[in-house]
Amino acid sequence: MASPLSERLERVHEALLEDRRAALPSLSDPFGVPPVARVVVETPNSKFQEYASWRRFIVSTVFWVGEKPTENNPTPNVMSAWDQNWQDNFGGYDDPDKRNGYLPAAFVPRFNPFYIALPYNDVMKGGVHRPEASEVIPWFWEAYRGDGISVCKGRWVAVQFGGKVCYAQWEDVGPFEVDHWQYVFGKERPRPNRNQDAGIDLSPAVRDYLGLKSGDFVEWRFANEYEVEPGPWKNWGKGAK
Repeated sequence: MASPLSERLERVHEALLEDRRAALPSLSDPFGVPPVARVVVETPNSKFQEYASWRRFIVSTVFWVGEKPTENNPTPNVMSAWDQNWQDNFGGYDDPDKRNGYLPAAFVPRFNPFYIALPYNDVMKGGVHRPEASEVIPWFWEAYRGDGISVCKGRWVAVQFGGKVCYAQWEDVGPFEVDHWQYVFGKERPRPNRNQDAGIDLSPAVRDYLGLKSGDFVEWRFANEYEVEPGPWKNWGKGAK
């Protein structure tokens, strides 16, 4: 005959098993098997789409390191918006008429001769970033290195003309405007100016690669570094061509 203690233990054990049986159907994964993977389609970031899209029918002008001021270019280019010694640091005057392939004839530059200017400066006088910069520049926090250091300088840009695409780096600010983020990072057209409403300045190397002249319409967009294809904009230091 079973003792009262044995009977009590048996009842407790049976109640425990019953609770376990009741709990199993309610568990989504009683045996620890990972759930079936689901494909998640994210909505494209509209800000990324805008800054990465082509700006079409943009009047271009040609400018160069060391360019003297003129009526249509009142700012001398011995310095840039981000380099007070641009001409010296570049290595000299980037003569647009005397060329050795895509390089100036007199020297091999220290920096990429494929450069451009766009009408936005993210750094204001006093060394602080513009109040909207962190909101409108998609890569701002990725590239941020502190006050006074531009996150725009050196950014790659693709320029298209006549069926060809050239890659260049953003090294100065212009034409004319310094705060037109609605165009540079958005959907606005360039503001009216005396250069036929130009919206991008191109270096002599970009001019020569694409075979264009000041006043020609181009298309341009920002490019991530991994998108930049091999070309003279990458191996310029290895020779003139």
